[in-house]
Amino acid sequence: MRKWHRWITVFFGVFMIWMAFTGVASHVTALWPAGEQAGPPPVPQGFVCPETMMCRPKAPPGGMKSLVGWFHHLHSGEEFGPVGTAISLMTGLALLFFSISGLWMYFSMWKNRKDRKAKPGWFWK
Repeated sequence: MRKWHRWITVFFGVFMIWMAFTGVASHVTALWPAGEQAGPPPVPQGFVCPETMMCRPKAPPGGMKSLVGWFHHLHSGEEFGPVGTAISLMTGLALLFFSISGLWMYFSMWKNRKDRKAKPGWFWK
Protein backbone atom coordinates (compact mmCIF):
# COMPACT_ATOMS: atom_id res chain seq x y z
CA MET A 1 0.00 0.00 0.00
CA ARG A 2 2.88 2.37 0.74
CA LYS A 3 4.25 1.91 -2.77
CA TRP A 4 0.90 2.85 -4.34
CA HIS A 5 0.51 5.74 -1.95
CA ARG A 6 3.95 7.07 -2.85
CA TRP A 7 3.67 6.68 -6.65
CA ILE A 8 0.19 8.14 -6.96
CA THR A 9 1.33 11.12 -4.90
CA VAL A 10 4.07 11.88 -7.44
CA PHE A 11 1.46 12.52 -10.14
CA PHE A 12 -1.55 13.82 -8.23
CA GLY A 13 0.36 15.91 -5.68
CA VAL A 14 0.67 18.80 -8.15
CA PHE A 15 -3.05 18.68 -8.97
CA MET A 16 -3.97 18.51 -5.29
CA ILE A 17 -1.93 21.64 -4.62
CA TRP A 18 -3.74 23.30 -7.57
CA MET A 19 -7.14 22.23 -6.20
CA ALA A 20 -6.26 23.49 -2.71
CA PHE A 21 -5.01 26.85 -4.01
CA THR A 22 -7.96 27.53 -6.32
CA GLY A 23 -10.46 26.35 -3.68
CA VAL A 24 -9.02 28.68 -1.07
CA ALA A 25 -8.81 31.55 -3.59
CA SER A 26 -12.45 30.97 -4.55
CA HIS A 27 -13.57 31.17 -0.92
CA VAL A 28 -11.41 34.20 -0.16
CA THR A 29 -12.83 36.12 -3.12
CA ALA A 30 -16.38 35.10 -2.15
CA LEU A 31 -15.88 36.34 1.42
CA TRP A 32 -14.02 39.51 0.39
CA PRO A 33 -15.84 42.63 1.62
CA ALA A 34 -17.81 44.27 -1.15
CA GLY A 35 -17.00 47.83 -0.06
CA GLU A 36 -19.13 50.83 -0.92
CA GLN A 37 -21.84 50.16 -3.48
CA ALA A 38 -24.31 52.59 -4.95
CA GLY A 39 -27.16 50.13 -4.47
CA PRO A 40 -28.89 47.74 -6.83
CA PRO A 41 -29.52 48.85 -10.40
CA PRO A 42 -33.09 49.88 -11.22
CA VAL A 43 -35.55 47.16 -12.23
CA PRO A 44 -36.75 47.44 -15.85
CA GLN A 45 -40.26 48.83 -16.16
CA GLY A 46 -42.92 46.12 -16.27
CA PHE A 47 -40.65 43.38 -14.92
CA VAL A 48 -42.27 40.98 -12.46
CA CYS A 49 -40.25 38.27 -10.80
CA PRO A 50 -41.94 34.84 -11.16
CA GLU A 51 -43.01 33.25 -7.86
CA THR A 52 -40.86 30.17 -8.48
CA MET A 53 -37.66 32.23 -8.81
CA MET A 54 -35.61 34.46 -6.57
CA CYS A 55 -34.71 37.56 -8.53
CA ARG A 56 -31.75 39.64 -7.42
CA PRO A 57 -29.91 42.29 -9.35
CA LYS A 58 -26.46 41.38 -10.62
CA ALA A 59 -23.50 42.73 -8.72
CA PRO A 60 -21.69 45.56 -10.41
CA PRO A 61 -18.70 44.36 -12.47
CA GLY A 62 -15.21 44.59 -11.06
CA GLY A 63 -13.69 43.99 -7.68
CA MET A 64 -12.68 40.76 -6.01
CA LYS A 65 -16.19 39.28 -6.10
CA SER A 66 -16.04 39.14 -9.91
CA LEU A 67 -13.24 36.54 -9.65
CA VAL A 68 -15.35 33.95 -7.78
CA GLY A 69 -16.72 32.34 -10.95
CA TRP A 70 -13.34 32.27 -12.63
CA PHE A 71 -11.69 30.59 -9.62
CA HIS A 72 -14.54 28.08 -9.51
CA HIS A 73 -13.96 27.21 -13.18
CA LEU A 74 -10.24 26.77 -12.49
CA HIS A 75 -10.98 24.69 -9.38
CA SER A 76 -13.40 22.36 -11.15
CA GLY A 77 -11.25 22.07 -14.28
CA GLU A 78 -14.01 23.47 -16.52
CA GLU A 79 -11.62 26.16 -17.76
CA PHE A 80 -9.54 23.43 -19.46
CA GLY A 81 -12.41 21.55 -21.10
CA PRO A 82 -13.26 17.86 -20.69
CA VAL A 83 -9.65 16.94 -19.92
CA GLY A 84 -9.54 19.44 -17.04
CA THR A 85 -12.83 18.14 -15.66
CA ALA A 86 -11.54 14.56 -15.87
CA ILE A 87 -8.31 15.48 -14.08
CA SER A 88 -10.34 17.29 -11.42
CA LEU A 89 -12.48 14.19 -10.90
CA MET A 90 -9.42 11.93 -10.75
CA THR A 91 -7.79 14.31 -8.25
CA GLY A 92 -10.85 14.05 -6.01
CA LEU A 93 -10.72 10.26 -6.26
CA ALA A 94 -6.99 10.37 -5.48
CA LEU A 95 -7.72 12.40 -2.35
CA LEU A 96 -10.24 9.76 -1.31
CA PHE A 97 -7.63 7.03 -1.98
CA PHE A 98 -4.98 8.89 0.04
CA SER A 99 -7.37 9.27 2.97
CA ILE A 100 -8.34 5.58 3.02
CA SER A 101 -4.86 4.21 2.34
CA GLY A 102 -3.30 6.54 4.90
CA LEU A 103 -5.69 5.31 7.57
CA TRP A 104 -5.12 1.72 6.46
CA MET A 105 -1.33 2.13 6.73
CA TYR A 106 -1.61 3.81 10.12
CA PHE A 107 -3.81 1.11 11.59
CA SER A 108 -1.68 -1.70 10.14
CA MET A 109 1.45 -0.11 11.66
CA TRP A 110 -0.42 0.36 14.95
CA LYS A 111 -1.58 -3.26 14.93
CA ASN A 112 1.93 -4.47 14.09
CA ARG A 113 3.30 -2.40 16.95
CA LYS A 114 0.67 -3.81 19.30
CA ASP A 115 1.42 -7.40 18.18
CA ARG A 116 5.17 -6.90 18.84
CA LYS A 117 4.32 -5.73 22.38
CA ALA A 118 6.03 -2.42 21.70
CA LYS A 119 5.27 0.72 23.67
CA PRO A 120 1.49 1.31 23.44
CA GLY A 121 0.03 4.54 22.20
CA TRP A 122 -1.68 6.16 19.26
CA PHE A 123 1.35 8.18 18.24
CA TRP A 124 5.02 7.21 18.19
CA LYS A 125 8.33 8.31 16.75
